[in-house]
Amino acid sequence: MGTFVRIWTIFGLVALSRGESPVEVLTSSGGLGTFEEEAILHVLARNKTDTTKNFTFVELISSLGNYTIDAEKDVWSEERPEVHHTNPHYDHFSEKIDFEARRLLQILPPYDPGAGDVSVECKRHADIFHEELAKFTLWALQMYDATAKVPSGLLSGNVNQFGDFDECVGVEGKDGIRGQYCLAYLQLDIDQSRSDLKYLHRLLHSHYAFRSNLTDPGHRVPRFSSVNWAICTPASCTAQDVKASLQHAISKYTAQTGLKISLQVDQNMCQVKKEFVPSNATIATSLLFVTVFVLTFVAAYYDHCKIPASELLLSFSLKRNVLKLFSLERPQGDIAALHGIRFLNSVLLLTAHKSMAVFFIPYVNRTYMGEFLGKPWTVIGRAASLYTDPFIMLSGLLTTYSFVGRLKRTGALDVKNEYLSRLLRLVPTLGALILFCTYIMPYIGSGPQWPLVVTNHAEICKRTWWRNFLFIHNYFGFENMCLTHTHHVGIDTQLFAISPLMVLLLYKRPKMGAIVLAIVASISTILRFYVTYVKDLNNYVYYGTSIRQLFDTADYSYTLPSHRLTVYIIGVFAGYLLRNVPKDFKFGATALYTGWTVCSLMFAAAFIGPSKMGSIDYVYNPIHAAVYNAFAPIGWCALFLWITITQHTGNSNGFLHRLASWRGFLITTRISYAIYLTQFPIFFYNVGQTRTAETFEFFKIMLNIKEMGWIFFMSIVLTLLFDMPFQNIKNYIFKKPALKENIKKSSKVE
Repeated sequence: MGTFVRIWTIFGLVALSRGESPVEVLTSSGGLGTFEEEAILHVLARNKTDTTKNFTFVELISSLGNYTIDAEKDVWSEERPEVHHTNPHYDHFSEKIDFEARRLLQILPPYDPGAGDVSVECKRHADIFHEELAKFTLWALQMYDATAKVPSGLLSGNVNQFGDFDECVGVEGKDGIRGQYCLAYLQLDIDQSRSDLKYLHRLLHSHYAFRSNLTDPGHRVPRFSSVNWAICTPASCTAQDVKASLQHAISKYTAQTGLKISLQVDQNMCQVKKEFVPSNATIATSLLFVTVFVLTFVAAYYDHCKIPASELLLSFSLKRNVLKLFSLERPQGDIAALHGIRFLNSVLLLTAHKSMAVFFIPYVNRTYMGEFLGKPWTVIGRAASLYTDPFIMLSGLLTTYSFVGRLKRTGALDVKNEYLSRLLRLVPTLGALILFCTYIMPYIGSGPQWPLVVTNHAEICKRTWWRNFLFIHNYFGFENMCLTHTHHVGIDTQLFAISPLMVLLLYKRPKMGAIVLAIVASISTILRFYVTYVKDLNNYVYYGTSIRQLFDTADYSYTLPSHRLTVYIIGVFAGYLLRNVPKDFKFGATALYTGWTVCSLMFAAAFIGPSKMGSIDYVYNPIHAAVYNAFAPIGWCALFLWITITQHTGNSNGFLHRLASWRGFLITTRISYAIYLTQFPIFFYNVGQTRTAETFEFFKIMLNIKEMGWIFFMSIVLTLLFDMPFQNIKNYIFKKPALKENIKKSSKVE
């Protein structure tokens, strides 16, 4: 106990050296009134029984008052303490500080950045660090304090230690030393013959909810099996130096044990405090957003005051677009139930994506989290692939419904205009998000994992953004994709590109078209089964899945339009059916009962059937995975399709139909595209900003009201600034030629 009292006494003395002491005041006209009483007591508390060695109050004032501060040393702003390159009180208390420093550093030895095979400059700065740490110089203490220490709760999964990010990067020390924060990755492996260590290893790794290697990318799916360990080191030390010194430190403790530790330190995960110097691209992007923002208000002013202006300018009117966004008026030919179906799957997809982001966060009770999420009901978060299938189906349904209606009115399709309309609908909003995530987002935050989940992703976008604008980014590998969550946009656009062929074939040759499309859909289903079985893939995120398997599943199946054709073609059939079945068509009681029963069972089989794969003890079976990947999308979409058909034809007006047709879902439909785009940037912004371990509480973490509020708010902003204005422009472009054509026709008639 005496030792710890001394330690706290020394830290009290250190507080005196932080510039809050009256050193500067006592040598000026400020008087003695500002001298901290607590600081005086800290010093006087050192007085011993032998009064010949004690400070008197007068001597204390004289000693401190006559101390001269080197004017060449850096001084912070008036609100912050002075920065000294060495402890200004060491000369007065050298014997005591030396004694207490030895005691403290024996209890908690400091990390040595100069150990092992490191560069000369790194070694020199490490020696200075140790020299000043022994004097209890503030900047050296901060560097020592900011480095992660072995915590309690390791067997509860508290293995990821982020240290103190802000304290580390704020260090400014002697000889130009600056603090550098490095997040090292450690892979803990055990001697498999040591059965006594296996369960301990399992607890440390939270029951292997995910299995990962140091070679996994980690920027979109977490390296769950790796340990994140913060190191505060001089900025002159490279990532290789940090790795060498850390390896040297670890080897002393793991030699001749059953534990083997592999290391990885990436240079981009070593951060220093940087001045904000935006690039030309960042400035240009910022000006673009400011221009659009100003344009919306200028247009709103013209619109509100009814000042004559170009229709193109008024397309950006904030007033007009807000009224349109929150309008509850149904458009002509609207299929009411689709809005509720889209909303439900959007919420489920949001939950699934959030559950992936959760695994990046360090938790003091991560083992409990692993056990909690190893239950069958976690199918809600594990079946993320299912929730995108209805959007594929709805795309096929609405495209066919629109095309067939146009064919019946005009007898032809203007494919060029359809493609152009599609581009104007998707590109502006997608482009705005890419620009934001690439050139602005990296500058608006910081944190231990910021380079991994934000900066690294921005660098990928700088190299590969053109693939997104060509809608081919889903063919280049999940780990090298800009905005990985937008793979669905690429798939949907490619399927839309071939949709005129499918619709025309079905419209002009219904029987042959139905047979051909059914064969294509069957082939797509067989492909999913075959590839999943042969390559050991799994669309369901089962407990203990490997990161490599998830990426392979995405690359070889999930992101390929050939594997998503089944539900798209189902949507094509549904759209054709809804356009041709009379509104007053009535199903018989037997048909309705059979339809509800079969579709409900298929839905339950797709959703609840694979829940055993979420069990903590599940062992991967390729047959289970292949069956799920092949047939779950069909079963999941079946119930939604049946609800749509029965509601649109007036065959049922039950609770599900009334709920799905609620007018409020018209608003969520209008922002659904923006919600899909913005959720991952906001999730990973929060991941990158996280500085300390949290306590896992399911509802508190998953139902983060603040985070969800930001997603909806930013989705509304993105919709109002980019989505709706360009939809207005699209409508204006395609309406203008139509008006001209009508004028020509009317003049001919006259």
